[in-house]
Amino acid sequence: MIHQIPLDSNHFHSSFNKSYKPILTVNSGDSIQLKTIDIEWGYSAAETEDRSIFTSRENEEKRAHPIIGPIAVAGAKPGMVLEVRINQLVPGWYGRNWAGGIPAWQNDKLGITDNERLQVDWKLDAARMTGSCRLGGQEFNVGLSPFLGLIGVAPKEEGIFPTKPPAYFGGNVDCKELVRGSSLFLPVSIEGALLSLGDGHALQGDGESSGTAIECPMDLVDITLILHKDMQLSMPRAYTPAGWITFGFHEDLNEAAAGALAEMVSYVEQFYGISRTEATALSSVAVDLHVTQVVNDVKGVHAILPHGVLR
Repeated sequence: MIHQIPLDSNHFHSSFNKSYKPILTVNSGDSIQLKTIDIEWGYSAAETEDRSIFTSRENEEKRAHPIIGPIAVAGAKPGMVLEVRINQLVPGWYGRNWAGGIPAWQNDKLGITDNERLQVDWKLDAARMTGSCRLGGQEFNVGLSPFLGLIGVAPKEEGIFPTKPPAYFGGNVDCKELVRGSSLFLPVSIEGALLSLGDGHALQGDGESSGTAIECPMDLVDITLILHKDMQLSMPRAYTPAGWITFGFHEDLNEAAAGALAEMVSYVEQFYGISRTEATALSSVAVDLHVTQVVNDVKGVHAILPHGVLR
């Protein structure tokens, strides 16, 4: 079955909480089609159309990312794994990113904390998958590689969790490899899983150095949700066009790297039926460690095992 979720303030929130009521319940194998709004809680379908502004149904004291959900999956129970298969992503016609002008460690290091906050306006062409902007009197053009920065299920702990830092339940992972054709596997912690998603990015470099990618609405997000009852995970894992991916999150970049590497070594160990030391040796020659992002309170590292590298 294919479900449609229209743009409506009753469908948006800006935090994770296992007590939030689902806006939709689906079965394993169902697909969902929806739009997402931009990071400033607006949406415009065309350059000639004014932006509509949306609000959060949960009335958070401080809003962050606008996310759609939660979406419950019938039969999902703690200990299972929810696969979010990304079938299609179509960015809207505009995007923005920002740099400098606010206290942040990277702005301090680059000497731009006290500069005026810079907003870069991007014009996006989804048909050609290109984007353009003007900076310093020049036009810059890029190829687009859209993905959702934020896909997560509800945490098992009580209370409200902000959207900014990613965690074991997913969330604001900001991994640019999660493009069309990818699957993100998330450990389920509560009945129904309660999936939320949003934070459209048209293009991002590893690190997300200024704190933002090309933040954009999505005119189409098409996903399929699949429950895996016999799969066990304690952290997110992904299958992407680039390869299998594991993740690590921590305030310390070394610890984040260690987490991503440990998850990948465990995957190699189990998949190939070899010892942990042997899996570590293979990982050292076949696995790439990338800095996912350094700007979300906790830093992210993802380990990639490219397809076909081990034969």
